[in-house]
Amino acid sequence: MDSQHRPSPDSEQQTTSKKHRRGIGAIGWAVIGAVFFGGLLAIGILPRLSQKSELQAAVKEASTLPSINVITPRRATGATKLELPGSVVALNQTTIYARSTGYLKRWYADIGDRVQAGQLLAEIDSPDIDQQVLQAKAEVAQAQANVSQTRASLAKSVSDLKQAQANLLIARQSWQRWSVLVKQGAVPQQDADTRYATYQANLANVEAAKNTINSDSANVKAAQANAYAIQANFQRNTVLQSYKKVTAPFAGVITARNVNTGVLISAGNGNTSNSTSNTNTSNTSLYTIAAYDNLNVNVSVPQSLSQSLQTGQTAQITVRELPQRVFTGKVIRTSNAIDPTTRTLLTQLEVQNLDATLRPGMYANVRFAINRTNPPFIVPDSALVVNGGGTQVATVTKDHTVHYQKVAVGRDYGTEVEITSGLTGNESLIATPTVDETEGLRVQPVAQRK
Repeated sequence: MDSQHRPSPDSEQQTTSKKHRRGIGAIGWAVIGAVFFGGLLAIGILPRLSQKSELQAAVKEASTLPSINVITPRRATGATKLELPGSVVALNQTTIYARSTGYLKRWYADIGDRVQAGQLLAEIDSPDIDQQVLQAKAEVAQAQANVSQTRASLAKSVSDLKQAQANLLIARQSWQRWSVLVKQGAVPQQDADTRYATYQANLANVEAAKNTINSDSANVKAAQANAYAIQANFQRNTVLQSYKKVTAPFAGVITARNVNTGVLISAGNGNTSNSTSNTNTSNTSLYTIAAYDNLNVNVSVPQSLSQSLQTGQTAQITVRELPQRVFTGKVIRTSNAIDPTTRTLLTQLEVQNLDATLRPGMYANVRFAINRTNPPFIVPDSALVVNGGGTQVATVTKDHTVHYQKVAVGRDYGTEVEITSGLTGNESLIATPTVDETEGLRVQPVAQRK
């Protein structure tokens, strides 16, 4: 019975062989799995270790570079306010001089007086010009009498010519009749010759009368021309006599009076001296007058903004002494040329001043509202470096090196300035460059907090 249930040797060997194969398969798979997961772990760890090494190297290098605060330039707004100093000038201002020589008889207007066009300002007592007018008037009368006389002589000559022509006609007819009678033998030839001689004499008288008329006609023309010249001289002296009354050329305000009653004045401008009579003759200006209803304001606009101004553009004008008033001016013209010394464009505005509040010579502030199509960049003024190379900014390149870039500066706002050229807007600028930040120096840029 035991022999029946005891396994045979062959079956035991087969059982042992199967167990052995199962044990080898489990170990192999375990080894393979360990190798596989180890490879994956190595693949994940090695790059991280490499990156960590590079990062540590970069941190070590960065820790050795000096830290520099950097900023980025910002673009200015398109709409901006431009405030410039201006000078108030009179739209029409002139200095009045005497046109007649003499003594100032009386003056009627003083400084600050408002006068109308044609209003009497002063009178000059000028006896010399009065006598010249009287003399010219007498010469005119004499010239007109001479014209009348020459015309009468011409009329007589015309009458003599008509008489000579009549006598010539009678003499010719008489000679012709006597010539017929001579042919008929009724009268002797001597009588016919006498009639012929009379005819020739009358013919000569007619020619002489014609010559006299031509001469008298020339005399009349000469007398008329002389009369015209004398009349013109009379009118000239009359006009000079009218200058004894000094009048206002236009409506305005008297800003200066330079004469007093009794002063000797000569026509023209400047000063002369009469050495023979040892008398000083003053021909300085009598008055200065300015029109106040409309005034001009002259402004010098920087070249960088000159293209933004247009004729007809308005501006606000204020004066420090009138804090509650804001005047409106309009651009009426520019010089169309940049001043090479100041690099500015002279611009003139017109402003209404009907109440005469503004006065010529005042200092004014002019504020323009300007829209710029390509506004400049703005940087702190501390970022600028001015040296022999001009105006520059210190930039930090992508490889962390310092590079100085030349720029052009526009408006100055005090703590900030405009950069009109030299920047693209993507630069990193050193906020406050010093002499230590030399060209090519490697630095560690740190964004400055705003």
